[in-house]
Amino acid sequence: MLRILRIRAPQLRAWERQGLISASEEYSFQDLVQLRTLRQLCAMRLSTSSIRAGVRAMRAVSGMDNPLLEAGTMRSGSRVVFRYLGHAMEPIAQQYVFDFDAGERPHQLAQVEPNPHSHVQHENHIATLFLDAVHEEESGRLTEATTLYEEILALQPDHAPAAINLGTILYNQRKFLRAEELYRSATLADPGYALAFFDLGNVLDELQRLPEAIAAYQTAIRLVPGYADAHYNLALACERSNERRRALRHWMAYLRYDPIGPWANHARCQARKILDRERLAIVWRRPRTKSIAS
Repeated sequence: MLRILRIRAPQLRAWERQGLISASEEYSFQDLVQLRTLRQLCAMRLSTSSIRAGVRAMRAVSGMDNPLLEAGTMRSGSRVVFRYLGHAMEPIAQQYVFDFDAGERPHQLAQVEPNPHSHVQHENHIATLFLDAVHEEESGRLTEATTLYEEILALQPDHAPAAINLGTILYNQRKFLRAEELYRSATLADPGYALAFFDLGNVLDELQRLPEAIAAYQTAIRLVPGYADAHYNLALACERSNERRRALRHWMAYLRYDPIGPWANHARCQARKILDRERLAIVWRRPRTKSIAS
């Protein structure tokens, strides 16, 4: 499950400690959807404390047991906004969002009029298709999942999560050019979505377009400075570009965010090799002391 969602165990444990997901030996389909939502919110640069505060406030004002499952989510400034039945609500302020987009400008908050019923039906249909697609993907029925993701994108071309999930299926099938198209569409649909830039970097790396891959990883890190996986992959890319000192910075950054486990051991080994090599280079370049004639 963690492999499909691309969530690291330390992140899962942190969410469990914060009460955002119940600790369990086995996770249900509903847990899978909730974890995917948490991953997407974190990729939007929302802090765990902000997500937790938004969830608590939404429970209080709406009566929902689990807003992460029962409502859609988006970002408004540093807070979570929940979308439900055509409304977008910022629960801490207890106001409806009047105007919102994926950009960085502050969002005006005001009461909104109910949207037409057809729009509500459309949103609910998209949400149902997405949940069905995730379920098919988790169950290993990739052909069915692919069909559903493509249907979503035909109905809503800027649906970034569907583009990313479909791109990942195709990436694993080594259909790199189509995966690149999907990842790029996700970055355009949601320029603040760090995961989209990380995935784009991965496929560009596979296509041996290393400078572009490095730029994509850098964007992911700019959006989420603590994105451990992006630091790891960027360090690898820098090493292949013979930028060892730059690689060293990202190996060390990775170890700050994910210091335990086999990947951390590899990062530590690579950092040590670079440090040893740099010391030897400094010694080799040291000028010889001129002898003083007697």
